[in-house]
Amino acid sequence: MGISVPYREDAAVDLAWNEVTGAVGDAATVLPVVVAVAVLTDLTLPVMLVWFGVFQVVWGLYYGVPVSVEPMKALAALAIAGAVSTGELVVAGLLLAVVLLLVGATKSLDRVGTYVGQPVVRGIQLGVALVLLEMGLGLGLERPRLAAAASVVAIAVLAGGYWKSSGLVVFALGAALAVVDAGVPSPALPSPQALFVLPAAEFTLGALEATVAQLAMTVGNAALATAVLLGDFFDRDVSADDLSTSMGVTNALAVPFGGLPMCHGSGGVAGKYAFGARTAGANLVLGVGYVAVAVLGAGLVTAYPVAVLGVILALVALQLGKTSLERAGEYPLVVGVGLLGLLVNLGVAFAVGVAVHLLRERVA
Repeated sequence: MGISVPYREDAAVDLAWNEVTGAVGDAATVLPVVVAVAVLTDLTLPVMLVWFGVFQVVWGLYYGVPVSVEPMKALAALAIAGAVSTGELVVAGLLLAVVLLLVGATKSLDRVGTYVGQPVVRGIQLGVALVLLEMGLGLGLERPRLAAAASVVAIAVLAGGYWKSSGLVVFALGAALAVVDAGVPSPALPSPQALFVLPAAEFTLGALEATVAQLAMTVGNAALATAVLLGDFFDRDVSADDLSTSMGVTNALAVPFGGLPMCHGSGGVAGKYAFGARTAGANLVLGVGYVAVAVLGAGLVTAYPVAVLGVILALVALQLGKTSLERAGEYPLVVGVGLLGLLVNLGVAFAVGVAVHLLRERVA
């Protein structure tokens, strides 16, 4: 049972248990990356969480479905690895904001989508699933016994027929362990200086290279693949150009004030869907949750056992991979693009997949 609040002809917000569990599926794709960025760069965790919370609510209500708001993972990975500085990360995020706004305004991605082909998009979805699974396994190996225990809990919940609750049960286990480790957090508002100070920008060749690396992933996964998945799961016709525009707006507003570059993504959508989300109610829950954590317990997030997040990521990966393969045709191309995304990166996989698809179309 829950409350359903219609707010326009084609959309309502449900506040029910399944929306709460659905929120966990998206959080699992966000928290490991955001915490790592907070530890290894000059961006602060409370400020990043506030921006994630704001745009979860904004885009959930705008699209009327549990759309995801995730870190731009190529940029985040480069920052975590030390390949780009915080200043270069800021520049890359702003450049991507400009490009994505221009792409959306000119309706370029809808035209690109006619040449890409569904097998390539499904392959990108499979690639994201494999990357999430690899990340989950890597996090689990940091504390294998804890990951094994969390896996047993997840399997027990799944065996009981409660797939949608499995992520929340595992998440609650990790939260309890974090409280034991760090104690009950005390409220602490992010300082005004942290919220409204423009991070230093560094316009370098490295920033340009990072922008290009992220752009291919954004086009393939955050725009084209996410648009398809929203249709698959929620029967919602959201164009890739609309998603491009919303990502541009997000980064233009958030990045100058300490936000991590953000995008939509099929991984977060799959996570929300897998654990029960069906309306923007999951976005409201998650948005309020992020802001509450930023205010009440950012330290608790850093104490959260990443091995438990790894198990949740694996559950999300299985849902996304299952959807990709169930709805795919031309399995060799789909699997090839997916494996290339895992072994090299999703941007290269997207470019190679499109080239192969166009070549096959021409030969045929």
